[in-house]
Amino acid sequence: MDAIVKNFPQVVESERPSQKEAEDAVRVLLRWAGDDPRREGLLDTPERVAKAYRELFAGYDMNPEDVLGRTFEEVAGYDDIVLVRDIPFFSHCEHHMVPIIGKAHVAYLPNGRVLGLSKIARVVEIFGRRLQTQEAMTAQIANAIDETLRPRGVAVMIDAEHMCMAMRGVQKQGSSTLTTTFTGAFKADPAEQVRFMSMVRGR
Repeated sequence: MDAIVKNFPQVVESERPSQKEAEDAVRVLLRWAGDDPRREGLLDTPERVAKAYRELFAGYDMNPEDVLGRTFEEVAGYDDIVLVRDIPFFSHCEHHMVPIIGKAHVAYLPNGRVLGLSKIARVVEIFGRRLQTQEAMTAQIANAIDETLRPRGVAVMIDAEHMCMAMRGVQKQGSSTLTTTFTGAFKADPAEQVRFMSMVRGR
């Protein structure tokens, strides 16, 4: 538990600005962008944005250990790869606060216990609903499963498009970024990495 908290720090609730402070900040941004927050179409925008941010960044209020805590032993001796692929997610770039949209592929090699499959998707959602870099998110998913389940190995691949690259800067739409993290047997054995990649691609 201590390792997970250290790796994934969260803001103490008492340090969090109030709803009013968040709404006032949105009004400042609206004025800075060149619009008038007092006009009819924007009157309720600060409240809507604050509410949307609570939902979009709900991962800060979630602990992956709470999701991963329940495991199952009755697997009839199964000890091969468990892969959940094509898990859709969205996140937000911590540099520009614009969306990252993609899919995660998560696998592990059981060591006597397995997770409910929905738990893996839930962990992706927890880390997705935070300000992120794709590299960090890939590692965080793998480390959370590794720390809690203690499998023989974890493999994570994320394939995502970054709106900070598509909407601003070089403005190149359609390009995607691939990141991978391997632990345990996946990291030690290149053949297991190949097998993971082949399964992700459906071969």
